[in-house]
Amino acid sequence: MIVFDLECRAGGHRFEGWFAGSEAFEQQQARGLVSCPDCGSRDVGKAVMAPNIGRKGNQAALPSESKQPVAGGKLTAEAKEVLTKLAALQAEALGGSRWVGKGFAEESRKMHYGEAEAEIIHGEATAQEARELLDEGVALVPLPFPIAPPDKLN
Repeated sequence: MIVFDLECRAGGHRFEGWFAGSEAFEQQQARGLVSCPDCGSRDVGKAVMAPNIGRKGNQAALPSESKQPVAGGKLTAEAKEVLTKLAALQAEALGGSRWVGKGFAEESRKMHYGEAEAEIIHGEATAQEARELLDEGVALVPLPFPIAPPDKLN
């Protein structure tokens, strides 16, 4: 099961929906089975979701961390539009990219030093690996939104 943040386009209401996967959501939406619990509108879509990544159990909270929601907990329409466009641009950029997983640092170095043909790749790197790549002059760009490895997608 997967939970999606959903948004009523008619009234701007946000709510959660649980589905077997993305395809199940799309099928139910196409059949008119997904509606806003506040106003009943069937004009509902997936909302931009921010990951909720908790701290490790051995890490203390930073003094600057606040339990108060940012900007009252609501994004402006302009902020939602920017985040939606940014997510679409990231998805488009990754469309022609090859997933290399945890081998990102190694593959990047091979291309940088001419040991492998240059291509656009994406994958995982630790903060230390990213710093080392930058120190070596390897060009890289962190992704603004997390992505799921291909083998983890529904």
